[in-house]
Amino acid sequence: MKSKTLSIVGLAFSLLLPACRKQETPPASSSAPGPYVIGIFQSVDSPTANEVRRGILQAFAEAGLRDGREIVVTIRIANNDIAEVQTIARELAGRVDMIIPLSTQALQAAILTSRKVPIVFGAVAVPYLVGAGQSATNHLANVTGVVSTGPIRQTMALIRDVLPRAHRVGSLWTSSEINSEHYLEQARAAASELGFELVVVPVTGPTDIPRSLQRLLNEKIDVLFPMSDNTLNSSFDIIGRAAEENATPLFASFLRSVEFGACAALGFDFYDMGLKTGRLAVRVKNGESPGALPIESMDAVKLYINPEAAARQGVVFPKDLLERAARIVSQAPGGAAAPGPVLD
Repeated sequence: MKSKTLSIVGLAFSLLLPACRKQETPPASSSAPGPYVIGIFQSVDSPTANEVRRGILQAFAEAGLRDGREIVVTIRIANNDIAEVQTIARELAGRVDMIIPLSTQALQAAILTSRKVPIVFGAVAVPYLVGAGQSATNHLANVTGVVSTGPIRQTMALIRDVLPRAHRVGSLWTSSEINSEHYLEQARAAASELGFELVVVPVTGPTDIPRSLQRLLNEKIDVLFPMSDNTLNSSFDIIGRAAEENATPLFASFLRSVEFGACAALGFDFYDMGLKTGRLAVRVKNGESPGALPIESMDAVKLYINPEAAARQGVVFPKDLLERAARIVSQAPGGAAAPGPVLD
């Protein structure tokens, strides 16, 4: 049997494309009256974090908070670099009135930097593993936010329903991200329960994805299900192209993955998550204590489907599943959307 192959030239080219990042230096706080300064802090430029940020800014607009007037919003994005994450956290802690970290790594850095500056996090899978507190109501006095723990078991159950004969599920995970390790533990438990063999290959960073993906595809897996983390989500189009080239079903647990090659995804609406996060931030800005505000979770798990990606991957969805989908999207991996419904 032939081993599955990747288009190495295409992958290398995609990794060389610079990400568009808005880097700003926040204005220094002073005792003089002035706008309330908010630092939105991402560890990586990813589709999920960007959707959360969009929702946060909409929540500010709904509350009548105008950037440059009632508030000053500064956006800092690290280049998936731990040292840069820590540097940005230190800079923000000394110069803003509130930090809004949008990843587990960013939250951990913010907590380690300050126990006084209000922190309202979003898109964080495991806040309690990085020192945010013990529970939704027992947490640090300066911290609150919205948890984004992905539906790992539900996604693997979806794979079982759609592909009842599948046995070997191949997964990538990022060894430097505690959230990715947390998801991997959940995936292993679900695989055992659902009768899958989970084949796992670690990734150390974005440039390691093509090599690790090639190793995984060579393991004769039946389906791809990478863990949802900052490194993999920000380069998901690479995984999507590989799935198409090798006719391998690709499932994911963040919704926008269907734009980048997943045939189906279960997950939360990250824009709605941003609205929740932004509304918490408005309450803190207006004087409520973060410690008195329970950490919130997302409730509604949605299903998005990409029928064109499914056809290229040899997947046929039953009619009832198509009827359950919140969105049906036609889009090639990393490309422009075909005519039909598109994501907001």
